[in-house]
Amino acid sequence: MKAEYQVTVYTQDMAYAGTKDDVYITLVGKRGSSQHGKLGRNKFFFHRGDESTFTVSCSADLGELLLIHLEKRGLVIKDSWLPAKVEVRSSNGKLYVFPIYHWLKGNKKHFFREGAAVLDFQETNPQMIKTRKNELKNQKDLYRWAVYKEGIPLCMKADTLMSLPPDDRYPFTRDLEFSFTAVAALAKLGLEAWSNCIDKLVLSDYVMKHWREDAFFGYQFLNGVNPMMIRRCKTLPSKFFSGFHMNMVLKSTSSSHSRQKGNIYLSDYNILDGVETNTINGRKQFLAAPLVLFHKNEYNEMMPIAIQLKQKPGKDNPIFFPTDSEYDWLLAKTYVKSADFNLHELNYHLLRTHLLAEVFAVSLQRNLPRVHPVFKLLIRHTRYTLQINFLARNLLISKIGILTLYTASGGKGILTLLEKSVYSMTYRSLCIPDDIADRGLEDVPNFYYRDDGLKLWNIMHRLVVSIFYYKYDWMVQNDAELQNWIQEIFENGFLRRREAGIPQKFTTVAELVKFVTMVMFTCSAQHAAVNNGQYDFYGWMPNGPSTMQEPPPTQKGKADEASFLSTLPDVETTVLIMATVWLPNMQTSDFVEEHFTEDFPRYKVTVFQRELKKLSKEIYKRNRDLELPYTYLDPKLVENSVAI
Repeated sequence: MKAEYQVTVYTQDMAYAGTKDDVYITLVGKRGSSQHGKLGRNKFFFHRGDESTFTVSCSADLGELLLIHLEKRGLVIKDSWLPAKVEVRSSNGKLYVFPIYHWLKGNKKHFFREGAAVLDFQETNPQMIKTRKNELKNQKDLYRWAVYKEGIPLCMKADTLMSLPPDDRYPFTRDLEFSFTAVAALAKLGLEAWSNCIDKLVLSDYVMKHWREDAFFGYQFLNGVNPMMIRRCKTLPSKFFSGFHMNMVLKSTSSSHSRQKGNIYLSDYNILDGVETNTINGRKQFLAAPLVLFHKNEYNEMMPIAIQLKQKPGKDNPIFFPTDSEYDWLLAKTYVKSADFNLHELNYHLLRTHLLAEVFAVSLQRNLPRVHPVFKLLIRHTRYTLQINFLARNLLISKIGILTLYTASGGKGILTLLEKSVYSMTYRSLCIPDDIADRGLEDVPNFYYRDDGLKLWNIMHRLVVSIFYYKYDWMVQNDAELQNWIQEIFENGFLRRREAGIPQKFTTVAELVKFVTMVMFTCSAQHAAVNNGQYDFYGWMPNGPSTMQEPPPTQKGKADEASFLSTLPDVETTVLIMATVWLPNMQTSDFVEEHFTEDFPRYKVTVFQRELKKLSKEIYKRNRDLELPYTYLDPKLVENSVAI
């Protein structure tokens, strides 16, 4: 008996998503296939944002629909097409949804499964098993691992931007945005002295006014662009030189009551010790490896009370105190901020968000088909990461990259610091509940990175728990595709380091839920926390110098305004670094992807979005009462992926 199917094609609503080429479709069901026929009579254009409905007639009912074949044919000018999804309604009224979100290029047939999530061991149809295997084979050919430098996570093999898969390149709009942003940054800053660039943002203006203050110095270790260093100090490290003045400071700030409450905190930059420093414009540069001691005072301010600029105690390594001369103390704090800049950019920003996100993305594409629930959940968190990382490797850390040429840790030091950072990275430090607990910061007041971050983690965790298709541990253990995904992450991201605590395989549902939550959080919230405030805090250069031009002082009483200024980076270095940190300040547009088609997961995604909106309102309400609002983890400002 003849059967008719209503086919609705949705073209993505973004520039250059439409096509003037002819589009052909085949419907494939359990009982057979339709003819491979053209959609629309005569010449039909698929415009951006359009919904286009057609009728496909078959000589007999096809049964349950399994997949569709889409083909785009261009006679003269072959353009690209980005369909969002295809909906097919059968003659009995059943609706089938086929998510696409994939650029179609050239005269080639593309296969797309019906959108219901299916685990590999649940496949029973021989045709679907074959289709699944072929998809992964093609993906493994397309997404290949490459070694950029030994000792750091592997990356996507790509010789040029255009050799990246189309789905992982910015659409034309984002190319324009990124180019415009880069040009705008240099145009705004120009080759002028940094003193002319102080009011680009309100927060950067605040930093300029308060950067000398101890309270603001301490505040940044909780809510600045690098809230990852500070931890509660239970015992004073033996490498802190214990002299008369140090004992007096500890006595005045660490009464028995204060010690009982655990109000002493430490930031230790020991990882920077021994890193070979750069030479910029023929002049040797310097990088401290400081220890900073803090005391939470009665006003709940995190106040620095002692700074030692080198790891090994000695007479040529004095401890600086707030009671020292103005420029002795200011210079010591500035060496700390320069150390923090270098460690933040290479470890907490580049390595722990950008490079890890690329590992998650490449392994996802290589090992999980589009119908896998983990793929559906995580694909939006990997968009454009491969392109931005390709740009970062070429423009920031290559031999002619900005960070290579104009930071203290540049040159050979970059690889050394990245390697040391990889070998200090643990799974627990990537999971914010564990990280906060391990650093003893659960009850620190006015810690907005922690407050907002934990709420975001919990919202994500609830989504993963509620949406998952794994009811029993054995289902996780028997999912070969899932096990291949985590195995490649362990090998290529964490370089087979068992001591990192990263799973080599999943044995329980709880393990899987935690790991997927970590991936979501790392690619979105954590990246926002360490990325979006770069210009805010580094836009006033003395608050975060990329390098220092004089060695750390070996005695007190020598610093003055002239010596302080001569220690700061030169104008060329300052301007280029400022232009670089301006770029991530710009938000980029994105498009909506709906990969889940079943009612239950779609409902849970709606609940998730409602919770994010509620949190955004709570953050807005809190920030109204703050002198310095903390906005970096406001959900409406957090991008889904590492895309900038």
